[in-house]
Amino acid sequence: MESIKEIRTHIDSVEQTLKITNAMYLISSSKLRKARRQLNDVQPYFMKITETISDILHRAADVDHAYFDRRSNKKHRIGYIVITGDKGLAGAYNHNVLRMAEEHIIKDADATLFVIGQAGRNYFRHRGIEVDGEFMYTAQDPTIYRAREISDTFIELFRHGQLDEIYVVYTEMVSAMKLEPKMIKLLPLDRDAFPWNPRPRADGSERREVTYMPSPGQVLNHIVPSYLKSVLFGTMVESFCSEQNARMSAMDTATDNARALLKELSLHYNRARQSAITQEITEIVGGSQPAGDDWDDDWDDGWDDAAE
Repeated sequence: MESIKEIRTHIDSVEQTLKITNAMYLISSSKLRKARRQLNDVQPYFMKITETISDILHRAADVDHAYFDRRSNKKHRIGYIVITGDKGLAGAYNHNVLRMAEEHIIKDADATLFVIGQAGRNYFRHRGIEVDGEFMYTAQDPTIYRAREISDTFIELFRHGQLDEIYVVYTEMVSAMKLEPKMIKLLPLDRDAFPWNPRPRADGSERREVTYMPSPGQVLNHIVPSYLKSVLFGTMVESFCSEQNARMSAMDTATDNARALLKELSLHYNRARQSAITQEITEIVGGSQPAGDDWDDDWDDGWDDAAE
């Protein structure tokens, strides 16, 4: 059985761990709210770009554009962007998205792999899978500026024919209790992804005819990169929110376990303390008993002598 000092040391250690897990829970909660607010702020911009592309494709159905090019090469060069976290302590968040990405990468020996996040880089290098490109310090701070830099890189690779298809593997936070790894195609764009569904004007009037100058194709050259930037930013924020939510759940569970362990250790500590007190009392009583017995023996000997 542990001594009182050992139990006290164990209790102090668990209390320190409890403070850390609770602080990490609060930090993740704050980061999650901030990222969600940032995504909501750019949502109207993203929706407007999507509507504009749908309108162009509807009014100029015969427009032929490089971003919608379905290349007929027999051997497609496919690129995968895998978004993971930079840190652990987030449950199965990193494992789930990495396992999904690995399943697709193994099928294509010539796949080009790009990684966002330290966890993904370490995972693939440990398994001997070559990482062709890394984007450092992006997973923990998704911003529009960084999303634009990354999207511009892949636009150049696509337009110069170095990649024929580009996919993004990320984690979507479906709900607070459900995180789902997903894969979406970034390039080439699918026309079916832009259905013509015009929203009515606020005053109820009909939408006016729009003329795109100098041409619909030139307009697409300017707005499609912004659309891709928005899509990539959305996946980065979703992954970041999923990571923070997974870390919140993990830290909440760890905090509950620490509290349960503290309760159990407190019982052990009280029992050990009570046992020590009982032992001290027993030793005191036992230590005084021999003196009393000697006195009784002396009294009996004196009484016997008097009787004789």
